[in-house]
Amino acid sequence: MSTIHLHRTTTATPEQYVAGLTDFGPGRSKLFDNSSDAYLKVHRRSGSHADVTEGSGGIWERLHYDWSDPARVVLTTIDSNVWGGASGHIYTFTRQSDGTTDIDVVVTRDGKNLTGRLLGFVLGTIGGRVLDKAFENSVRAIEARNSNAGRPDPGISDLAA
Repeated sequence: MSTIHLHRTTTATPEQYVAGLTDFGPGRSKLFDNSSDAYLKVHRRSGSHADVTEGSGGIWERLHYDWSDPARVVLTTIDSNVWGGASGHIYTFTRQSDGTTDIDVVVTRDGKNLTGRLLGFVLGTIGGRVLDKAFENSVRAIEARNSNAGRPDPGISDLAA
């Protein structure tokens, strides 16, 4: 089993990051590299919970999302072709006095078969950098999404001129 700790400070609020994290619509892969639209299936969604299958590159997992705590989102793996046991993600948000948000993520990977155990080993050694880069990309994408919110579409304003 591998446990990877990730950290970023962002200009996005916890609410903005959670909104991106729980946006299961088309284009999710623009925010999360490892969530291809081809794998995405929302089985059930309620106010602060969702049951979603996602993945990419031949690896998929069905996750239970719980964002009922505004400072924490827990993703628990309930089925996967490679992950089992204690696999999942925990996002913890801490507001800073300067208006930024610290995001801490703990990713746990417990391989349920040979492929999962090998991937878990790789992630626990050199693969953590890959997850860190993917996390950095998601933070940047959510920041960009929120910095563009409320701005008119350039194509629309050009037509109005």
